[in-house]
Amino acid sequence: SPLRDRGAAAVEFALVVPILLTLVIGIIEFGRAYNIQTTLSNAARDGVRVMALQNDVTAAKSAVIFAASGLDIPDSQITVDPINCAPEDSTPTATVTVNYPFELLSGFLPLDDFTLTGSGSMRCNG
Repeated sequence: SPLRDRGAAAVEFALVVPILLTLVIGIIEFGRAYNIQTTLSNAARDGVRVMALQNDVTAAKSAVIFAASGLDIPDSQITVDPINCAPEDSTPTATVTVNYPFELLSGFLPLDDFTLTGSGSMRCNG
């Protein structure tokens, strides 16, 4: 009868909705994490370029912060190595690493918060 069919549709809907919600929320969270990861990688690349060419740690950190302005990254999350990119005896490689604590927006997925890392390396003096 039509009344029983309506009840079956409601039960099927109740069974499918949690799966669909989990998929949609997972897609949103993954997309957000991917976007932040790309931003961190580009910011680290911009910072290491400044370090390699200008040999200035402060300018390199400022370049990272400017490139990732939407993320509000503090200086303490940015690592520049080495501090001096122009030693007389060799031409080292400069590396800038940016760490960012990623927090899930939904709190619905069974995942803990984790740290995303962007890194860039470039030979000193271009």
